[in-house]
Amino acid sequence: MITLELRSALATLATADHLLVAVDFDGTLAPLVEHADDARPLPAAAAALRSLAGVPGTATALISGRALDSLRAVATPEPETLLVGSHGAETWTGPNAEPLQLTPEQADLLARARAAVAEVAEACAGCRVEDKPAGVVLHTRSASDGDASAAVEAARARLGELDGVQVTDGKRVLEASVVHANKGEGILALRELTGATAVLFAGDDVTDEKGFAVLEPGDVGIKVGPGETAAEFRVESPAEFAAVLEHLHELRLAAVGN
Repeated sequence: MITLELRSALATLATADHLLVAVDFDGTLAPLVEHADDARPLPAAAAALRSLAGVPGTATALISGRALDSLRAVATPEPETLLVGSHGAETWTGPNAEPLQLTPEQADLLARARAAVAEVAEACAGCRVEDKPAGVVLHTRSASDGDASAAVEAARARLGELDGVQVTDGKRVLEASVVHANKGEGILALRELTGATAVLFAGDDVTDEKGFAVLEPGDVGIKVGPGETAAEFRVESPAEFAAVLEHLHELRLAAVGN
């Protein structure tokens, strides 16, 4: 259900000269699943985001903790949709976008971080490791709560011995990166790139709080699901967020005269 307060904020947002709609993927456009490769956006959400991308003066972006290749594989975004992956460490802003390049020092540090996390995962039933271009992730969704907690703490301790590694907690994941970036920085870069005068940002995880923190007056931040948040608005599920996108599309069409 879209509250009256959120409807009012969306109505104002829809009148922006240049609107950026930036959304998280897992838990926001797509329901959370045990195996990340099985995630897919809800059809209504994907259709609404696609429609918004076709409205004049409107830019769309996916901003995710996933690596860009993984994000493309599960989200199948439209060509005009901008992409921010690995919590801001990777970006795709068009055909001429430069791929991420690590320095030799970063590459060496990443190899040591991967080795540390892999050793922890081997001792944890249900844990698995995901390599990213700039980092490594310990996934504990398939482990028992006790095993997951022990693995996370062991990995955190090992990674704490490596100077220069950024460690980020998420829902049943612990991620280490050798490129210091976050979703807030990603949103700031997207705002500058698109010339957005207003932004909608939605996400479900603790990593999305960095994004909510950089929103300005007139922007709309939406937390999807439970948990403490700096976002002004909340919806209960990806299905409810899909309805928000559909409503925003209708408002935006009316505002720009199409």
